[in-house]
Amino acid sequence: MLEHYLVPLLLKLGVMASIASILARSNSFKSLLMMENRTLHQRLALSLWLSVIFAVSVATRVLVPAYRAADLGMEGSLLAGVLGGYVTGLLSGVLISLPATFAHEHMAMPLLAGIGVFGGVLRDLASDPEEIWRFSPLPDLNIYRFFKERQDYRRASFHLLLFAGILVAEALRRGMIRFSPQGDVFDLTRPLPGETGPHPVALAAIYLTTLFSVAIPLKIWNSARNEKKLEEQERLLVEARLAALTSQINPHFLFNTLNSVSSLIRTNPDEARIMVVRLSKVLRRLLRKHENFSTLRDELSFIDDYLSIETVRFGDKLRFEKQIADDTLDMLVPSMLLQPLVENCIKHGLSPKVEGGTIRIHTRRSDSKLYLVVEDDGVGIPEAKLSSVLDHGIGVSNVNERLKVLFGNQYRMWIDSQPGTGTRIQIDMPELQPALAAVS
Repeated sequence: MLEHYLVPLLLKLGVMASIASILARSNSFKSLLMMENRTLHQRLALSLWLSVIFAVSVATRVLVPAYRAADLGMEGSLLAGVLGGYVTGLLSGVLISLPATFAHEHMAMPLLAGIGVFGGVLRDLASDPEEIWRFSPLPDLNIYRFFKERQDYRRASFHLLLFAGILVAEALRRGMIRFSPQGDVFDLTRPLPGETGPHPVALAAIYLTTLFSVAIPLKIWNSARNEKKLEEQERLLVEARLAALTSQINPHFLFNTLNSVSSLIRTNPDEARIMVVRLSKVLRRLLRKHENFSTLRDELSFIDDYLSIETVRFGDKLRFEKQIADDTLDMLVPSMLLQPLVENCIKHGLSPKVEGGTIRIHTRRSDSKLYLVVEDDGVGIPEAKLSSVLDHGIGVSNVNERLKVLFGNQYRMWIDSQPGTGTRIQIDMPELQPALAAVS
């Protein structure tokens, strides 16, 4: 008896996984998924992507009744609302329902349009749109998150609300099936002759299938998003290395360094040898091609070598102080994270200052987060330029973009500066997850 219900439900999950995988192969679709704040045009584009493929699933069921499990209209409408908001959900629900409407299923359009708008309501309940991608269909995990994340109950409770919202959407469909005239609403699991409704176990399976039909594409598409994030991270890393090679390791830098080595050979051969070794370390690090992440310890070692060479130019006018918490040294950070910030301090803060100054780096770790500060006591940044530094400063903006790719809205980077006093750059970022760090 239960096979009558369970087989089509299992087929339905397989169809949803196939549809999600097909969409995940499109770069255009993945680009839309990467955006959380979309323009009206982008929301319409996302709606069309989802509408076309889920409308095809409904049309397949209408034209070929043997393929009843292909119909994923309700799940597609709900996903459109959750991912894109009210406009995307409403439009997608209307378009997805068209094949069923033409087949005289008169309640299909109001049902799917309403489900799409309901998905937009669920999206608005999220404290951060990124939380949508963390959804799990397993209730125990959602409950565990709720009690674990005590500092942000809204963030933790969203997963429970989304879980309940999917069940409510299925309950709404079941209610319309029960009270609407025969054939006005599609029912994948028709009761057997003599039954007034699905077996209780089958009914539970129906709700469970709906949960997984929404969760499966979210997991597949999130995996595609992470891949695209890593591709973007690699591109930005290449840009960071190119910027370093063209700004720091330029002919003037090499000329000054080699001139200093030449002078030291006569007066202090040991110091000259040390300088050559440090220069080779800097060049070797900048020319590495496959290292996306490194430990903070390695980044600080690189900064030591870099500043020791810059000290040749500045002499005693350039000073460097570190206050590094021991438990941060082995934390993974994006490669070339510190160098653009230190370079910014030297170039814009200390170079124009006759008496030079000091660069300080502080780090600490708390609640699986790294708190990092790079500051100087240089000339500072004029207020007129301060607001645009993160967007237009080549080195600093690159660091900001790379952190945005890795952490979305879960990091903070800001710059405080007072003319004549100095500049302070602070970054708060989550601990890098092994899945991301593995690509290095």
